Amino acid sequence: MLKNIKFILITLLLILICGNTIFARDKVVIDQVIAVVGNSIILKSDLYNHKMQYEAQGIDLGPDPFCEVLEEALYQKLLYNQAIIDTVEVSDDHVEMVLDRRIRYFVQQIGSREELEDYYGRTIAEIKDDFRDIVREQELSQAMESQITKNVRVTPSEVKRYFNNLSEDEIPVVESLIQLGQIVKIPPISEEETRDVKRRLNEFRDRILRGESFSTLAIMYSEDPGSARRGGELGFMGRGELYHDFEAVAFNLKPGEVSEVFQTQAGYHIAQKIERRGEQVNVRHLLLRPKVSPYDVKKTENNLDSIRKLILDNEMSFAQAAEKFSHDPGRINQGIMINPHTGSTWFKPDELDPNLFFALNRLEPGDVSRPMAMITDEGKEAYRLLYLKEHTEPKKANLKDNYDYIRQLALQEKKKDRIEKWIKEKTDSIYLHVIEDYKNCSFSYEWIKDHITTGGD
Repeated sequence: MLKNIKFILITLLLILICGNTIFARDKVVIDQVIAVVGNSIILKSDLYNHKMQYEAQGIDLGPDPFCEVLEEALYQKLLYNQAIIDTVEVSDDHVEMVLDRRIRYFVQQIGSREELEDYYGRTIAEIKDDFRDIVREQELSQAMESQITKNVRVTPSEVKRYFNNLSEDEIPVVESLIQLGQIVKIPPISEEETRDVKRRLNEFRDRILRGESFSTLAIMYSEDPGSARRGGELGFMGRGELYHDFEAVAFNLKPGEVSEVFQTQAGYHIAQKIERRGEQVNVRHLLLRPKVSPYDVKKTENNLDSIRKLILDNEMSFAQAAEKFSHDPGRINQGIMINPHTGSTWFKPDELDPNLFFALNRLEPGDVSRPMAMITDEGKEAYRLLYLKEHTEPKKANLKDNYDYIRQLALQEKKKDRIEKWIKEKTDSIYLHVIEDYKNCSFSYEWIKDHITTGGD
């Protein structure tokens, strides 16, 4: 399964980066302009790439896949052209944020930054450079679509009418959903252990200043497995890609300079600047993480057992215990976990880590687990209590229990109607041409209008 995930991710990455070079062989580009929308063109390679993206995600495009992807491409280009006309803007910071989020997703799924770079043969910074224009166009198109539908609303009566007009077969099935919470305790690090880590790093620093190789020491001793095998080198990184404290040190070093010992969420470091290019810097570092003593681990487990007993004996609610005892930021939300994909407190089973889902599967709603080991986002060893608040079974939606879900469906339908009207308006006032080979496609919208106008907003 993991192998398949990696294949899909790499396929998508290569498609997005390679663009129309996928048709290049022996320096002869086999490509063709399929459509023109305003000042933009759609190439045969674009259709091929989009088709591969959908297929990699297991999406069935039906009997005429190229017609399907052409219609989607026409819509995106129409949005993009209108965004340029209306001077819609997306900031450079926003584009970088989206790039960083996508790279983090790829890295998370494939294993590490180094594995991604090794597979593609390019640094993260170079991969981002290849993505940047693609992402900017996509974000402009999305911003334009948001402007078109921003004033679309649905009233309660429209929601009810939408639902009542659905046939029995059209009523959606609401998937199984899970609502859970956690109380996290991070075992303390002893002062003695912290002093020992700092002492070792200062010894490494002195050895480097006396002429030993930073890279060799990083390979031998660094506890950052991704960079250690490359001599501690991180590759070029922009602002916002590093821990704030690490970034402050990295950008202020002179080339070749070795930092003093400093701390981040990951542990304690020494770093050496290799090179800076504008707002990107390449450094190598050596990381040591202070270790938790077995005594403090056991003490933390016992503490969580006591908290669990308070909850089970009804001396304190889970929400009260989370607010009072948890080290997790989610304690401000009564310990209930937030789904990062949706922003809600509900998770689909496949959105949870398999080990987490397996642990929850043993609980009944209202149950609290025994202490379980975990690793925090910062890589720290911790323990937690899991709380299963609710676990719904799949069922057909109804207005009483699933009003918000049905309201979203009704809103989507109304937005779709608004977009359909917008497409009709704009295709009447923009140059739009599709080559003869695709004029027999059964499009959802009327794209085949072959005309030029001098106006248009």
